[in-house]
Amino acid sequence: MEKKYNLIILGASGFTGKYVVKEALKFLNTPYSPLTTLALAGRNPTKLTQALSWASHPHPPPPIPILTADTTDPQSLLHLCSQTNLILNCVGPFRVYGEPVVAACVESGCDYLDICGEPEFMERMEAVYGEKAAEKGCLVVSACGFDSVPAELGLMFNSRQWVAPAVPNRVEAYLSLESEKRLVGNFGTFESAVLGVANMEKLQELRRSRPRRARPVIPGPAPPKGAMIEHQKKVGLWAVKLPSADSVVVRRTLSILAENPRGLPGVNESAEHIQKRETFWSMVKPAHFGVEIGSKSLLGIFRFITVGMSIGLLSRTAIGRWLLLKFPSVFSLGWFRKKGPTDDEVRSASFKMWFVGQGFSNSSHVSQGNIKPDMEIITRVMGPEIGYLTTSIILLQCALILLSQRDNLPKGGAFPPGIVFGPTDLQERLQENGISFDVISKSAVPV
Repeated sequence: MEKKYNLIILGASGFTGKYVVKEALKFLNTPYSPLTTLALAGRNPTKLTQALSWASHPHPPPPIPILTADTTDPQSLLHLCSQTNLILNCVGPFRVYGEPVVAACVESGCDYLDICGEPEFMERMEAVYGEKAAEKGCLVVSACGFDSVPAELGLMFNSRQWVAPAVPNRVEAYLSLESEKRLVGNFGTFESAVLGVANMEKLQELRRSRPRRARPVIPGPAPPKGAMIEHQKKVGLWAVKLPSADSVVVRRTLSILAENPRGLPGVNESAEHIQKRETFWSMVKPAHFGVEIGSKSLLGIFRFITVGMSIGLLSRTAIGRWLLLKFPSVFSLGWFRKKGPTDDEVRSASFKMWFVGQGFSNSSHVSQGNIKPDMEIITRVMGPEIGYLTTSIILLQCALILLSQRDNLPKGGAFPPGIVFGPTDLQERLQENGISFDVISKSAVPV
């Protein structure tokens, strides 16, 4: 059946939601765009109208329908999903508000994308709704924002630079956040981190209750654990491990790839796309993957550690969580505040994500024993501010691909973005919209 709207943005009046609306308006009824009908949804029509005016400025707002829906009202969500091909969910934290939206999408057979960076939510949605989504023929794809598309496509981009007989063993991503003014994050991200740490045991319990995932075969030994603080001279950063969703999401894609070496077939794929998909995945080589957050100064690293320890310790108790969420600016040393960044602070921020891949110049070397990598390839993904601008760009391009290339995508199920969008033209689309992918260097490593 023809649906009333191509897509509906749910939570369009939120901090991130209004930037998603702004990005969507760039592609609404433009030449060759599949986006011809759009609606905004949320609890408060007045705030939605204000968000549309903000996103349209300096032009008058277009006549886009404003729909009322509440995550605590399942019937309102079912009615919402029945009117559209695709829901873009911007209502977080997802562990609190996300499941009713996924349930309504799956029940109505409507595709679902979100900007979640919460591993427990993503894995629980896959466990609870994956099979039904496959039966209903709807895609449930989380992490379609800065969490975790730059990590997924960045790893694949680095991996594809290893031309046979060369093979990667490990790829470490180093994230550098930069700004001409000051870095200020979304309070929702901070809240998600606090609740994620508080519910860590639930995530472990969920993983223990599920079947073991397939493990990709990675040439060579597992990399050493390494020091807590690292000085990565090649990219000019001090760095410390970042407990983000990126590594979890990447590992999930590599696991699915281990089970499906040619990728996931589309619901009604063209012969051309089958060949493109199989060629793409034949060039992606699995590697051990980790993410670190970097700073040009050692002082910046101690600041990261201090904030991480505050969240880690205080999240364990109800009073501690209350303090963190009541005074985010205090406990994050100014990085997060409830009112979020100003438009100027958003415009002045950017990111660089360096992918340092180490491996073997010849895969036959691996069979000769426990040798050290002798080759290094460094690539980089770079773009604007992560929480609002880059996230909105990625989410919209994923949505446009889904609307225009649905037959080439899997029929249904709950998946990470990499396995769904990897063989599409997502990377090229991101490059056309301000997110670059570059090869920095290829060199031999002294053994």
